[in-house]
Amino acid sequence: MRTWKTLSISLVFAGALAISAAAQSPADSQAQPPATSGAVTTVNQAIDRIIAREHDEVATIRHYNPIVETYIQDMKPDKDMGAIPVKDHYFLGQANLASGVVDNNMLGTSKKSGKLDAINPISHLSGYFSSSYMPEGFLQMIYLDTNGFDRQHYQFDYVRSEFLGDVRCLSFDVNPLPKSGKGRFKGRIWVEDQGYTIVRFNGVYTPIAGINGFNLHFDSWRLNVQPGLWLPAFVFSQESDLKDFLGNNVRFKSQTRLWGYDLKSASHEQELTELTVEAPDTVQGQGSSQQDRSPIEAEREWQHQAEVNVIDRLQRIGLLSPPGEVDKVLETVVNNLEVTNNLDIEPDVHCRTLLTGTLESFSIGHTIVVSRGLLDALPDEASLATVIAQELADIIVTKPSTDQWGFNDTTNVSTVEALSHFSFRDTPGDVQMASDKAVELLKNSPYKDKLGNVGLFLKQLETEQKNLPALINPQLGNHVAALDVLAGSAPALSPDKLDQIAALPIGSRVKLDPWSDKVELVKAKPVSLLSAREKMPFQVTPFEPFLTRYEKPGTQVTADPNKADLAKEQTPAPAAPTAPAAQ
Repeated sequence: MRTWKTLSISLVFAGALAISAAAQSPADSQAQPPATSGAVTTVNQAIDRIIAREHDEVATIRHYNPIVETYIQDMKPDKDMGAIPVKDHYFLGQANLASGVVDNNMLGTSKKSGKLDAINPISHLSGYFSSSYMPEGFLQMIYLDTNGFDRQHYQFDYVRSEFLGDVRCLSFDVNPLPKSGKGRFKGRIWVEDQGYTIVRFNGVYTPIAGINGFNLHFDSWRLNVQPGLWLPAFVFSQESDLKDFLGNNVRFKSQTRLWGYDLKSASHEQELTELTVEAPDTVQGQGSSQQDRSPIEAEREWQHQAEVNVIDRLQRIGLLSPPGEVDKVLETVVNNLEVTNNLDIEPDVHCRTLLTGTLESFSIGHTIVVSRGLLDALPDEASLATVIAQELADIIVTKPSTDQWGFNDTTNVSTVEALSHFSFRDTPGDVQMASDKAVELLKNSPYKDKLGNVGLFLKQLETEQKNLPALINPQLGNHVAALDVLAGSAPALSPDKLDQIAALPIGSRVKLDPWSDKVELVKAKPVSLLSAREKMPFQVTPFEPFLTRYEKPGTQVTADPNKADLAKEQTPAPAAPTAPAAQ
């Protein structure tokens, strides 16, 4: 009987949600107080819970100051490729959500927006003959409605129950009521079925066009980053049939990413809670065995400490990922190059991942840094090895100095100040010396027979240089080295060939955790292309994250020794470190 009772309640609730919320009268809505706890069995209770939870969500989000990156590509129709990018725009800032929709620019180049721009991603306040993208307008898309998300302003219509990844959701169509005011959301929401948090919303703010600019269609996603905590992570926006005030077509695609929510942990503050003080006798015993360091050892230690200062600061301010699985993949490639070239570099070379989407790499002492954006676009392991070889050669040949970072005050900067303070760009002469050495390393490496594929990537990069300068130009480090000898030996680019993949779309390789800033490789199955239009080298595509509920690390597998065999079956075998394969 107990099982049948539970099933009956479930069926009743499903039937209730199938009835449109629009059929409820205002009197019925006011007669029932908002349900904030207990079982949800009616559509009224579900809507009340969603509204209350969204108000809490907005208040919670305003406690954070994440890093916000927006990358935009202006598109034009192409008879063969469907649409291709012809211009791009890049914004990077740190949000100040406690003060509203405020995006503190980190690049020092984009103009500040006024109050009227806050909701319009495309602004015409500078004049009717020009328009510009406003980063605050894209940041606004993390909110559904901060002032008036309730029954007095919206009509809710239940659609269906469906899964987004592993999370079962209820979906509703949401429409602003007549005379409910400007800036209201019109579209669909997806609500997870345990806490009734909105985890996705897809639509547009109304009205679409106004005297200050345009509102744009967008698809906004939140991730479950801690128990009961869902935070904005991704926003995709696109327009393909919008016209400005002069009748010109506005066609674009954009991706907005947010991360750096938990920078306090990145600053190692939690280590204080685990600090162990050794007994005085133990400390004295360790010190008595130490010797004074020679001048050469002191110089090496100074260089190493400067390297540590920079790496630590970049991680603290949310620009560098903590060490993880992606770094191990990169270090495997380093090892392959070192072994086949009989190199014995001391201290060991390590790798880290820059979290920004621009295509760049650089070295700090004996640490090689490669950007998330570059890792995303590389089509195969040989191309990854080429990027690594360039920076490894930089360490061997030019031996970049870290002297200036040895004093701790030189690295003590905020997130907003970082890009104007740090620079790891090599001189053209150093780049050329490193490039010559990199080619030598590659020709002696396991990748020597696949350098034609590398040349294709370099050719594709050169082809897109004019149209995508914001993506290709680095912010902290170096461009991808041209390596003319490799590009010259590659076959001709053939955009119509499905088996020739010169570069991948943005987001193909790396997945970023917006809470911890950890990165991991995307575990997606290779997809067979149906047409050349799906190749999309360096292009923006929609987000489709696989939603999961937060699980504390280490709790996914049972610890019951009687179920050890089952746990072993449930736990995937660790993959051998390898660079990502081409899609």
